[in-house]
Amino acid sequence: MKKLDLKSFDIKELEDIMIRIDEKSFRAKQLFKWIHGKLINELDETTVFSSQLKDKLDNRYYIGNLKLLKKFESKLDDTIKYLFLLEDNNIIESVRMKYKHGNSLCLSTQVGCKMGCDFCASTKEGLVRNLSSSEILDQVYKIKKDINEEINNIVLMGSGEPLDNYDNVIKFIKLINSSDGQNLGIRNITLSTCGLVPEIYKLAEEDLQMTLSISLHSSSNEERKRIMPIANKYSIEEIIDATKYYIEKTNRRVTFEYTLINNINDKKEDAYKLSKLLKGMLCHVNIIPLNPIKGSELIKSNYAKEFKDLLVQKGINVTIRREMGSDINAACGQLKSDYMMKL
Repeated sequence: MKKLDLKSFDIKELEDIMIRIDEKSFRAKQLFKWIHGKLINELDETTVFSSQLKDKLDNRYYIGNLKLLKKFESKLDDTIKYLFLLEDNNIIESVRMKYKHGNSLCLSTQVGCKMGCDFCASTKEGLVRNLSSSEILDQVYKIKKDINEEINNIVLMGSGEPLDNYDNVIKFIKLINSSDGQNLGIRNITLSTCGLVPEIYKLAEEDLQMTLSISLHSSSNEERKRIMPIANKYSIEEIIDATKYYIEKTNRRVTFEYTLINNINDKKEDAYKLSKLLKGMLCHVNIIPLNPIKGSELIKSNYAKEFKDLLVQKGINVTIRREMGSDINAACGQLKSDYMMKL
């Protein structure tokens, strides 16, 4: 029988486990606090459980534990890129970014990605598999232990499409938010999607108060199809309708990510069309400088400031994302584990 990962279970699920092995249900909260508060990696680390209870748990369960394979520290800023080895020998990447307001982590939600966006390295070899909620959590726990500092914000913008791994991502958010664990406020979590319309509606019903970030990257359906295959399935109009519904249900401001690409989406008319599309919405635009990736012919635009100014003139809130960790391939769109290792 394959053992199950205790790190993926909430307190109610742990209570059911304790009852099944003839233990008191209050042991569940104790175990949860040790796993998600004290960040233990082995059942033997608990000091409140008898050896008999540990043995009963150990027969059927284990605590997931990512292996820190390698880390790269930027010489340009305080960015750190982490490579983690999974139990099946797949490798994922995570990034710590240091800001004045604290530590922000960019987490992966899948091994690879099937969305196929031209400007993103993570998708070039397709989707391998989803990450479990435990594997998403443990990126946070391992980095927190490594830097020995609090984690203030989380962005689900690493490898993978979070809404394509919906259940595990939602479970992760609820676990990281638990007051018996890390107690990270859901308002400090940003989820980025390329625009899976049914899942945006579903997410709105969760009413989790996170920040939703839409990777739009064009105001034209035809242009968007050139760089984002998902545009063949969901139109910009459908995405905007779903986003408006999300705003209505949550009263949260939505971010539209816009990677500026030379001669594709950086013209004046693109800015005007984008401003018309977003007029009156509770949103802001985050302009992203295109970061270089192998195998792509896309070229970085030099018109970020001009594009921003045109949007501002039309009443749109705009920021230009600060480039971080580009010397260690940790910047937006660059995450792709090409680290080779003989196992």
